[in-house]
Amino acid sequence: MRVVGLHRDVLVVTSRVWQTTCTIVRSGEECFVVDSPVFPDELEALPAVLEHAGFPFTGLLATHADWDHLLGRLAFPAASLGVGETTAARLAAEPGAAARELRAFDDEYYLDRPAPLSLGQVQALPVPGHCEIGDEELELHPADGHTADGMAAWIGWARVLVCGDYLSPVEIPMLSPGGSRDAYLATLERLRPLVAQAQWVVPGHGAPTEGPRASEILDEDVRYLTDWELPASRRTAAQKAIDESNRKQAG
Repeated sequence: MRVVGLHRDVLVVTSRVWQTTCTIVRSGEECFVVDSPVFPDELEALPAVLEHAGFPFTGLLATHADWDHLLGRLAFPAASLGVGETTAARLAAEPGAAARELRAFDDEYYLDRPAPLSLGQVQALPVPGHCEIGDEELELHPADGHTADGMAAWIGWARVLVCGDYLSPVEIPMLSPGGSRDAYLATLERLRPLVAQAQWVVPGHGAPTEGPRASEILDEDVRYLTDWELPASRRTAAQKAIDESNRKQAG
């Protein structure tokens, strides 16, 4: 697990698997943990990371309902989970899906966890909208297309965009079940003005990217979804397999 500081109020934790990111944002006496690392030892270490940095934990947020972004309650079992309205609807429609997918992952990698995943109290947040944190607020923007649900969070005072499974430097756009090529392109255009303002963009998978490089990735992703042109820096065997799946999903 790697921890980097992007701003005095923003830390990013990157998991050892899939470079899954978890963003920790603070304002005053409040701190939200957005998304999650994956491995048990990473989740166990997360409260100590906050304590060492002086970030007073108050709540969890998730950008979307894919299981690898929902594990924060394994680190903070008493916390409520804030998600966009579309994600709340997806979680209600798929009860237990995240826990089953986590068990399958753990079985594949021979992992033991101290407790099963329970999402507890889920709070639906209006998107587009705002979420207060200390003396500041996060701007919440719709981010569907990868899946049927999703939100991105703009941390305006830090000029950091947390965008979920978009704008990854290591992964091409992925059209999951419920996702849509047209919706994905619409999300990229919705994010474009935020990326132009951003000092840092935090994708769901991959290291935080400085704004100018994130703008380049956005243009690469638009070209990919328009013409199926694989970006030169993302032509691994794994990405070619995602490309094949995307083409089938798009019909």
